[in-house]
Amino acid sequence: MSDPSAPDRAVTADRSAGTGAAAVPSERELTEWITTRAAELQPGLVAVRRDLHAHPELGREEVRTTEVIAEQLRRLGLQPSVLRVGTGLTCDIVPDFVDPDAGLLGLRADIDALPLTETTGLPFASTNTGVAHSCGHDVHTTILLGVAQLLTELRDQGKLARGVRLIFQPAEESSPGGAIDVVGDNRMLGVDEVYALHCDPGVDVGQIGLRTGPITSAADKVTIEVHGPGGHTSRPQLSADLIGGLADLANRLPLLLSRRVDPRGTASLVWGVIEAGHANNAIPEAGSLKGTLRCLDPATWRAARTALPGLAKEVAAPWGELEVQVFLSGDIPPTVNHPAGVTRLTRAGQAVLGWEAMVDTPQSLGGEDFGVLLSHAPGAMARLGVRSVGGHDWPDLHRPDFMADEGAIEVGVHFLTAAAAL
Repeated sequence: MSDPSAPDRAVTADRSAGTGAAAVPSERELTEWITTRAAELQPGLVAVRRDLHAHPELGREEVRTTEVIAEQLRRLGLQPSVLRVGTGLTCDIVPDFVDPDAGLLGLRADIDALPLTETTGLPFASTNTGVAHSCGHDVHTTILLGVAQLLTELRDQGKLARGVRLIFQPAEESSPGGAIDVVGDNRMLGVDEVYALHCDPGVDVGQIGLRTGPITSAADKVTIEVHGPGGHTSRPQLSADLIGGLADLANRLPLLLSRRVDPRGTASLVWGVIEAGHANNAIPEAGSLKGTLRCLDPATWRAARTALPGLAKEVAAPWGELEVQVFLSGDIPPTVNHPAGVTRLTRAGQAVLGWEAMVDTPQSLGGEDFGVLLSHAPGAMARLGVRSVGGHDWPDLHRPDFMADEGAIEVGVHFLTAAAAL
């Protein structure tokens, strides 16, 4: 890991005014410049990342995080615009000579943290009790700040050929996710294509994972509430067996759902909570199941969401007069990488990192609301390796001991800058 320096060294622009149309450098000149400048920025960016890591904030509460991002961008002479929800922001970097009606290339980083207590023991571990950057969003944010520096310098030198919109998105871990805040605030208007990185502790630092098509899955939070008349356990025939109905729902619903949708779409329904009753001799009047529904493709996801309410009522029906309500929240579609977007990212990675750095990645059953942005503009998400080379049993995402090798920051700055500038 790199040694930190003072945070105020992180993003300070070298501004030399450019005029006229873009003096587009050769690919070799550009990649060499990106490599040099990214290495020079690394110590300051590490300091920013550690500051963000020590002060994590939950979705739509990222007030301090948003202020830190905005201040870093203002130092570059940029004009960040906070979303109406109050956290998260966007910021455009557009050369003077570019047609104002020309489409922008979007780059997105999520900025929120998780409701976990960090156990890494790092000297810059979370100082906010019960909140931690255990999914690497502090790394994503820091990388995009570094990209902002380099793209601003290219613009000022007259070497940036198109406009770029930086999207610092709040609440990716929330349900519904903050991508809807970006879209609802019209921040995707004018964006022709959009890209993102996500930390992957299963990939070594220096490598980028890519795939065409779905790279994450649809994800919904599922809550099933069951209500009945209640009664005495000595006379179940006079009541409705709510516990029996809940147990049957927990056991049979996932299997039956897999028979109602295309199995190639892999509908995964898994429970995390089952609640009902307080006394061992009383049939309760209410109970609930809570879990997640995950699907690999959009068609299966839509079919599963449509089938689930009716199927739940069918399963519970034999247990008596039970009222069953199914609530689906999240509405997070799969993140589906477009072929042209993967081609752009592959070319960028090969140019600045080399052929050997580009690796295939499998589709994950994890949810990621970047798919919402991709429904408004084509593009792609890449996996950023954050596992130290030679590391074994590396902590996974969403674990309180998750760590990211900070060398990934420089790699990410290389990669996303090249994706926007080449």
